[in-house]
Order: sequence, then C-alpha cells, then structure tokens
Amino acid sequence: MRIALLGGTGDIGEGLALRFARDTDHEVLVGSRDPEKARDAVEEYEETLAEHGEGDPDLNGFANEMAADRADVVVLSVPPYYAGDTVEAVADSLDEDTILVTPAVGMQGDEDGMHYHPPGTGSVTELVAQRAPDEVPVVGAYHNLAAGKLADLEVEFDLDTLVVADNEDAKTTVRQLTAEIEGLRALDAGPLANAAEVESVTPLVINIARYNDELEDVGAKWV
Repeated sequence: MRIALLGGTGDIGEGLALRFARDTDHEVLVGSRDPEKARDAVEEYEETLAEHGEGDPDLNGFANEMAADRADVVVLSVPPYYAGDTVEAVADSLDEDTILVTPAVGMQGDEDGMHYHPPGTGSVTELVAQRAPDEVPVVGAYHNLAAGKLADLEVEFDLDTLVVADNEDAKTTVRQLTAEIEGLRALDAGPLANAAEVESVTPLVINIARYNDELEDVGAKWV
C-alpha cells in the first residue's frame, strides 16, 4: 500500500511519516507544494530512521498532486485552514479507490488554553468531505495524537485514536493500517456526523498537558 502525507514536511506529517516508515512495510510518500522541500524532508527522515536502526525505509518525496495520484491512502497533514484548499488542489488525483484521511482540528487559543473552533460545516472532517469529490471516501483519524510525540521515536506508545467515516470499508482499512503502528489502537467512533465530538478532544488533551507538567505530550486511552 502507498500512503501519501500531503504537507508531510510539517509536524504531524513528520511524525506519521516516521512511524509508518519504521513500523510498517508500506511505501510512504511525503508531499509538499514544493517537491524539493518534500525531497529534503525525506532525507531528514531517513537520517532520523537510520539513527534508530532503520537503514532502508521506503520513503519518497513528491509534489502534493503527484503523491496523491500514486497513493492508496492520502493523509491531509496540513493545518485546518489549508485542508479544504489542499483537497481541491489535488482533487483530480483522487478517485473512488483513494481513501482521504484528515487529522486536522480547528482551534483557537487564549490565555486560558486552547478551545475548539470548528468551521461552519460542524467539523474540519466534514469540511474535507464537503470539498472532496463525491466518490472519494473520507476518514477522520489521528486528531488527538501529539505531533511531537509521534516524531520522537524514543517514545513508546500506548494510545488510542478515534476514527470516523461513513464508508465502513474505508474506516476498516484505516483502522487496520493504524494498528500496524506500534502501541497505537484505532477505535471506531461512528460516522462523520460524530467528527465534532472527536475533534473537540484535541484541545482538551492540549490543555491537560499545559496544566500538568508531568503529562507533557499527553494522549488518550479508553479502557
């Protein structure tokens, strides 16, 4: 399977690229609006993986459109305010056989902490589904994972991520793919209509980390 991380040079893209490259046998495509930036990021990720004993990762860098065109699963590793535009920019590279995954969450911060700030559609996940071609299944996942924790391969996971989708086959594929990352469990949180509740967990997790020094980069685990 080929996994494309659009905007894969950013924080969440880096973490997912490193984890997928280390823990799975899938080809990881790092995408960027600037293909040279994508290739530079791949070199950096390869160096990080080599430092952790992974000498031959299946990583390649491309422009976002080319990465999406080659992939089976496309992850929008971009800030929420770029998610819709990124989908439209690569729409011609997506089809019914492509699973589109979004981890983005709309938030605003003030002196008290981070607060959930969804778009008018109700959630970023639903916004992505609205902007994606009708035949492309959209899955929300990885919202509550700390990017810094993902990118630090010294950190061992024991975390859950919640997955929402209307297409059950796409949801199952993403859950199975996620389970290949060591220490990460993907839980079914229902259809896209539940995305707002899932996304709103993220500012809560960030606030817990802010006010509890011993819980830096805290995640969520449901038991």
